[in-house]
Amino acid sequence: MPKLWNALENNPQVMNQLAHSLGLSRRLSFYDIYSLTDQDLLAFIPRPVYALLVIIPLTPAWHESRTSEDKDKPEYAGKGDEEPVIWFKQTIGNACGSIGLVHCLLNSPEAARHIQRDSPLDQIRKDALDKTIWERAKVLEENEAFEAAHAEAVGLGETTVPVPTEGAHLGQHFVAFVKGRDGHLWELEGARAGPLDRGELGEDEDVLSETAVERGLGRLMRIEAEKGGDLRFSAIALAENLDSL
Repeated sequence: MPKLWNALENNPQVMNQLAHSLGLSRRLSFYDIYSLTDQDLLAFIPRPVYALLVIIPLTPAWHESRTSEDKDKPEYAGKGDEEPVIWFKQTIGNACGSIGLVHCLLNSPEAARHIQRDSPLDQIRKDALDKTIWERAKVLEENEAFEAAHAEAVGLGETTVPVPTEGAHLGQHFVAFVKGRDGHLWELEGARAGPLDRGELGEDEDVLSETAVERGLGRLMRIEAEKGGDLRFSAIALAENLDSL
């Protein structure tokens, strides 16, 4: 029987706890994003931003877009260090938040440099790098430290945790946006056919730059807006932890 976890909230307290428990240095931290356009609100977020972790409503419009984009794609076969990103297929129910976090931390070169040696994150990368997508999924399923850190982080949420039910979906999904080592913006979601290359970013452009937002989170929001859909998005940004400096 597939594993079924409790769902995570997308807020900095939860994700910082999870990231640091898994081995990320406290020199990096997540920050709430209150606006993608208001410069006064954006000024509170240190730059550059290395990754975005986003909750998106799983609406009919987004489902249609995802299905259409993935329908003719073969099963993702990428593996090894030659790939610009390491991508994990989600096989654990309600684990999209933790898998999104792993996508953020392993695929941002700056974040990866702040992963402690021999930590759970370091071990996950070593164990998964040369494996196929289904073998990689097993790496996450069988990593006890990963499961324990997720369970601990669940308890930090501000809302009542819904009882997980097999086959049920909570109506939202986590997506990670990362500037990979190739300088491209990558959209990473474990329920897709594979990682999605959203194009090259300039050297001075981070994942919260105008170009990155236009191709990433902004694109998803436009899909919803055009269909009069649900715009209750939630996003946090990974950057330097100003309290650690």
